[in-house]
Amino acid sequence: MQQLLDVSAGYVGFALEAMAVLVIAVGSIKSFIAGLGAMLFKPSLHDAIREVWLDYARYLIAGLTFQLAADIVSTTVAPSWDDIGRLAAIALTRTFLSYFLERDLADIRDRRQGVSEAKS
Repeated sequence: MQQLLDVSAGYVGFALEAMAVLVIAVGSIKSFIAGLGAMLFKPSLHDAIREVWLDYARYLIAGLTFQLAADIVSTTVAPSWDDIGRLAAIALTRTFLSYFLERDLADIRDRRQGVSEAKS
């Protein structure tokens, strides 16, 4: 039974890590293309680049969430101090990214409300 759990955790962990890589790769490519387009074609460069970075941060957070899930699965089988430290580092990184992303999104929402109220 333990061997089945070990093998299953290995496959699940691998699948979650593959999902993390895929999400981050797709987000990186999409953000690169959007950033390049913003630099070449957008008159308000600062706002356009900020939107690109916020979108990219969402992909990074999603990728880190999959990575965190993979590490949790791996750690449940035979946790070492290295595994626990890695898990803590990823959780901390994800927490900081989420905090700053939410702060930036709130800032953008406030700016948009200010602009729409000024137009009214």
